[in-house]
Amino acid sequence: MPKILVCVKRVPATGARIVLTDDEQEINTRFLGFAVSPHEECAVEEAVRIVEGQGGSATVLTLGPPEAEEQLREALSMGIDEAMLLETDGGDWNAMATAQAIHAAVAPAMAGPEPYDLLLFGNESADSSGYQVAVRVARALGLPCVTGVKGLSIEGGMATARREAAGGWEIFEVPLPAVITIKEGINLPRYPSFRGKMAAKKKPVHRLAPEHTEGGMQKIRLQTPETETKGAEVLGEGPDAAPKVVELLKQIGVMQP
Repeated sequence: MPKILVCVKRVPATGARIVLTDDEQEINTRFLGFAVSPHEECAVEEAVRIVEGQGGSATVLTLGPPEAEEQLREALSMGIDEAMLLETDGGDWNAMATAQAIHAAVAPAMAGPEPYDLLLFGNESADSSGYQVAVRVARALGLPCVTGVKGLSIEGGMATARREAAGGWEIFEVPLPAVITIKEGINLPRYPSFRGKMAAKKKPVHRLAPEHTEGGMQKIRLQTPETETKGAEVLGEGPDAAPKVVELLKQIGVMQP
């Protein structure tokens, strides 16, 4: 029966308007809600489906501030068995520091009698589009890694992972344990039931204090993407606007010159 670890990230709710702090170093979260990154939400759902079909257990892990327990509880309410919070002060951790913290947390289990068979990650985070963490963890643990997966099955100590390619699919077979990054669209994550939410309150959340590692790429500043703006131009009022309207219609080809 598989033992699965799902690593998720707490991100500002997707679809919300992102505003930066004045120093362009952080996202202003005063009016924002938070959620699990969408790719990782699909990874949680995939872990729950595997356990439902084959037995075993699933653990969810995140690195973040104490408030990130909310996202862990959400995963627990979907059917994950237990959670692990690598608790920080909420400061920025780059991919290298995050991967080393996760490696330090799971390496003892991987060397023990009951290692994780499958480590699932989201293909990329919704806030910074980071995609390095899973690959770095796989490298540190010496495990095979398949990224961008939109189809996954586990059987006989092997994982069969499918990802989209030009005109078809790429199919990989890797021995377990393995690291897999899940892409949104592999499944439709369930909505937690009331019963699931009540049960999640009693499930354990283990807390660890990870050590921050210096090095790797450093953030200089954040920049929000340019957005399309809509505007209107007043051509005039009353009969005086008619010539301008006619000229505009000619410009866009509605009327012949």
